[in-house]
Amino acid sequence: MDTGPTSRPVPRAQSVTVDVVRRGPARQVPVRGFKAKARRILRLMDLMDCELSVALVGDDEIRRLNGRYRSRDEPTDVLSFPLDEPLPSGHRLIGDVVISVEKAARQARQRRRSLDDELEVLLVHGILHNLGYDHERSPDDEREMRALERRLRRDLKAGKR
Repeated sequence: MDTGPTSRPVPRAQSVTVDVVRRGPARQVPVRGFKAKARRILRLMDLMDCELSVALVGDDEIRRLNGRYRSRDEPTDVLSFPLDEPLPSGHRLIGDVVISVEKAARQARQRRRSLDDELEVLLVHGILHNLGYDHERSPDDEREMRALERRLRRDLKAGKR
């Protein structure tokens, strides 16, 4: 009798990888919780075996990027750079999200919410842009993206995934 391993396929673990870099004034943001939140957002979108890169920067850096890629010489809150590239690991690289922590802090004060909440809003927004959602295309697209942003934030608060 053969008691060796069976030939059944072993399911491959699905994973979500988030790389976060912090530069300049963004060094104050705790990376561990931020990465966990990004992974949860991707899982809520049913995205597995994927990678996302997030850069938390200051106004000067995002202003340069905004000028270079959008021809706007001003700091913005979030920029997205969608890639949708397959990686040798079999994962899918979704793209990059760049967030100005300084701009986020100002917006948080204006909107009377915590910096953590504002960063969550910007992270959700940036990820959705990387997935092809665009509020600037049409009023219908804006409604769809805003509704999805609200649902994702509600699910995050409820502790889903």
